Amino acid sequence: GFDGKNLAFYADAVVVTINHRLAAYGYLGLHEAGAPDAFRYAGVCGALDMVAALNWVKANIEAFGGDPGKVMIFGQSGGGAKTSTVLAMPPAKGLFHRAAIQSGSALRLATPEAGAAMAERLLKQLGLTPKTAGDIQRKSWQEILEAQTAVGANFAPVIGSDALPHHPFDPKAPPESRDVPIIVSTTLEDAALRLTNFDLTEAGLVDLLDKRFPGRGKEIVALYRRYDPVATPFLIQAQVFTDSGFRRSAYLQAQRKAEAGGAPAYMYQWNWRTPGYDGKFGAVHGIDVSASFHSYRDGFFAGSTPGKRMADRLASTWAAFVRTGDPNNDHIPPWSPYDDARRAVMIFDDDTRQELNPRAQIRAYWDANPPPPGPRG
Repeated sequence: GFDGKNLAFYADAVVVTINHRLAAYGYLGLHEAGAPDAFRYAGVCGALDMVAALNWVKANIEAFGGDPGKVMIFGQSGGGAKTSTVLAMPPAKGLFHRAAIQSGSALRLATPEAGAAMAERLLKQLGLTPKTAGDIQRKSWQEILEAQTAVGANFAPVIGSDALPHHPFDPKAPPESRDVPIIVSTTLEDAALRLTNFDLTEAGLVDLLDKRFPGRGKEIVALYRRYDPVATPFLIQAQVFTDSGFRRSAYLQAQRKAEAGGAPAYMYQWNWRTPGYDGKFGAVHGIDVSASFHSYRDGFFAGSTPGKRMADRLASTWAAFVRTGDPNNDHIPPWSPYDDARRAVMIFDDDTRQELNPRAQIRAYWDANPPPPGPRG
């Protein structure tokens, strides 16, 4: 899914994908929990791996035909959160020049207090204390993996060090990347990826939403049916969960970037529904990854002519953005930067178009009725 070959050929670009440490191996707040100074960056070393990769690109990419002065970072879902994180890292400043966050807008990360609490739980499971934290290096990776599973650990980069001094986009956009233009995106039915109730009925949809948003099922379904009278109840459900969760964060990220001045933010929403898997997933979380890599022969796109056209549009956008910092190109209509007054969003669909404040009543509804805390779809 992340093979850069097609994009490299299509965009005449060098595509680099990387690995880095995850979970307890990348984001364990040992220093915050009281471990020695040698563990100062344990809570952010996974993100520092990404900075190391960018330093490698700066030093070596010219030998592969790349331009170290035109580096674009991008990621989807967790990769979008990682891109959001790197935008706020002082050691990454100057190593990249554009960024795109696909369905993964991270506004906040782990506080030092939260990082310490998580580290203490893991250390206790391993029979260690902050004073003996160094002994974690004698534990096998299997023991650490089992321990983090046993304590139900949920890791994120820990803020507070000079490597990551603050949250990425809360309460404002990061000054470290003020001069970096960004693209922020979601898909229409992002939340469909985690849902399996494909036989959901209209009545069942109302009942389900009544439970999630007490007493509001009918009004929510009525609102969504004004915009989409033909989608399956399963897909309307996915739209609701996306709008009340992912999409709110994406809009806020783009808004804060625009308010900061400096380089612009651009927003897109991917509405094109995949014909793959009998079309039941809709415009699902991850579908635009294939398009950004120009991989239109995979299961989502099924090698279809419309799928290739959509991949041409997004991959051309990537190619233009990395070269100029402006996503406009001959494959899409004119695209304006985002601001909270006009709310310009490029809608990638069969009739790809820019809309101002798309699905305005739905956005206003969730602004006025924020969802209760708890897991989202």
